[in-house]
Amino acid sequence: MTPRDVEPRLLRAFLAVAEELHFTRAAARLYVAQQALSRDVRRLEQTLGAALFVRTTRAVELTPDGERLLPLARGVLRAHEELAAAFAGDTAARPLLVDLNTDGPGTARTVLDRARELAPDCELMARFESGLTYAAAEIAAGRLDVSFGYADGLDPALRARLAQAPVRYEPLAVVLSEGHALAGLESVPLDALRGETVYAGAGNPRTLEWTGLARELFAGRGIEPAPPAPVAMGKDEFRRVMVKTGNPVLATVDFADMPGCVKRPLTAPVPLSPLAMVWRKGMSHPGLDALRAAAAELGAGRGWLEVPADSWLPALTPIALTQDVGGG
Repeated sequence: MTPRDVEPRLLRAFLAVAEELHFTRAAARLYVAQQALSRDVRRLEQTLGAALFVRTTRAVELTPDGERLLPLARGVLRAHEELAAAFAGDTAARPLLVDLNTDGPGTARTVLDRARELAPDCELMARFESGLTYAAAEIAAGRLDVSFGYADGLDPALRARLAQAPVRYEPLAVVLSEGHALAGLESVPLDALRGETVYAGAGNPRTLEWTGLARELFAGRGIEPAPPAPVAMGKDEFRRVMVKTGNPVLATVDFADMPGCVKRPLTAPVPLSPLAMVWRKGMSHPGLDALRAAAAELGAGRGWLEVPADSWLPALTPIALTQDVGGG
């Protein structure tokens, strides 16, 4: 085999290790055995006649040749995906996997429902990955197609591999147990949370972007982020853990209602989470077109991208979230 005949599988193996800098994590990401992954990387190195990684017992690092190959490998794999899509026939036949974060009401669900109306012949399959940090990595790896969340809170290297479009500035809320002292209020001023310990996903590796947004919101207001807690799956487990810890939970105003709990919008100022839709750069699918059209239609019709005067936005909300970035 010569460099002209390199198999895409070998480049995928290289790319996974280059981005994870860890063979075990890279193997898990590709759903292959670590031994098989190492074999593919060695085969690529032999084909190119260059060492791509420096391996020690404590770390994996790219060599200069590995750094040189990285953008080339991404370009080749992107072109390979575009080639496959161009000759795949009816692309609508392939289901589009759309992560809604949680199985319940919300902005992402509203966009998906409208997209299904706009493109009834497309199969838009909902997924529930419980956090954009995890979902974005799955999109980059090709195991998921679209997700929603605070995209500007992602690691820049991961965000650079994604296209994104703004969907909504989502008002935030707090979920309280019915017996909490603030539960009787119609809305909760941020100052009323001073001295409270509020849970925002700390310790959950899938939701790092959400935890980061919360820490920025809490800073200087006397609100303490709750320490890591077991990740609760399902309403019953969520409510049980909430009652046990007694901590309020940061959420969006569309967060599902929970038995034994109340949800109250936050005010003074109204904190907003910049929700974006993200997908893999270069991806083409009629279902994606429908999702983008649905988000634009709903945003314009419902004022989702309007920012009230008395509001708060994270400092990381850049120009990137006020326009379509990296589309394709």
